[in-house]
Amino acid sequence: MAQLMRAAILRSKNSSFAHRLLPCRGIHDSDEASKKIVAVLYEGKKYASLNPKFLGCTENALGIREWLQSKGHEYVVTADKEGPNCELERHIPDMHVLISTPFHPAYMSEERIKKAKNLKLLLTAGVGSDHIDLKAAAAAGITVAEITASNVVSVAEDELMRILVLLRNFLPGYRQICNGEWDVAAQCYRAYDLEGKTVGTVGCGRIGRELLKRLKAFNCNLLYHDRFSMGEKFEKETGAKWEENLQEMLPKCDVIVINVPLTEKTKCMMNKELLRKLKKGAVIVNNARGAIMDRDAVVEALESGHLAGYGGDVWYPQPAPKDHPWRSMAYHAMTPHVSGTTIDGQVRYSAGVKVVLDKFFRGESFPEEYYIVKEGKLASQYL
Repeated sequence: MAQLMRAAILRSKNSSFAHRLLPCRGIHDSDEASKKIVAVLYEGKKYASLNPKFLGCTENALGIREWLQSKGHEYVVTADKEGPNCELERHIPDMHVLISTPFHPAYMSEERIKKAKNLKLLLTAGVGSDHIDLKAAAAAGITVAEITASNVVSVAEDELMRILVLLRNFLPGYRQICNGEWDVAAQCYRAYDLEGKTVGTVGCGRIGRELLKRLKAFNCNLLYHDRFSMGEKFEKETGAKWEENLQEMLPKCDVIVINVPLTEKTKCMMNKELLRKLKKGAVIVNNARGAIMDRDAVVEALESGHLAGYGGDVWYPQPAPKDHPWRSMAYHAMTPHVSGTTIDGQVRYSAGVKVVLDKFFRGESFPEEYYIVKEGKLASQYL
């Protein structure tokens, strides 16, 4: 009898121990369970096969299709994201992960988030998660993350290019050549050097800092506006000076570069009142988000001659409608949203997506800087 009792106790202990070892399912689920991952990307079309590193398109699917399928996960890739009958809408009720990009954003409204009963992770392949209703995601307990710094260099280099394009009045001369014309005066009467000009960045995060480092070589006067000073070491390295008051910085600048995220506070921040504070003949470069600008105020400032040029690759909404006034306004250097999706940028953000998904499947935390919403709390830049 004693032996039977000892055996029963041992079985009881082993049973309790085994129960404690069972995996706990929370926001991050076990790798063993099959997940449905949906990626919304732009179509590569005839260009998809021309470069094996062109990973950001639907056809090449961030380079993770085989990896995900080898783990038993379902991977749906589409560009169809608008309207009640789009492909994205059909997958919302049962998807676990949604991957989107700033270049072809899948807008996740509160209504869509409420429909997504299985959704655990909203992941931006790139930087910028303003296409997501972050408060609704936080309330629903959904993690929001992005691949921080993946396209910082790409965007900073593009900003520098657009500054030069606008100051040198490059595009009118380019159009002359395309049209078989030759009129030096038509370009040069409003072309300037960058050297000696005052350039100010509104926002001095990763992209703003990289831009200022690159501008140092042009012997500019460099200013930056941010909530906090970047410190004596950074200012000594770049020669940039902190301007605590934006309204005081704007009149000093020949060039303004927008480098703040789109939040409730920054939406339509650059309105008619602030644009009037710019010195006459200044130019603006905006690769941040289109909705930071007052759309019609930009057009009006260019038409009046108060602004000498406006360039960027961000619009609201995206894709921009054919009748968007920025397409036809004077002295612009606008493109589709491309600055952060160079081939090098795609390689970086695709690799980052794989890292995040692997950690998600394993129930591990991501690098802290990747989180935009974590455990119901928003990152500081979105507060």
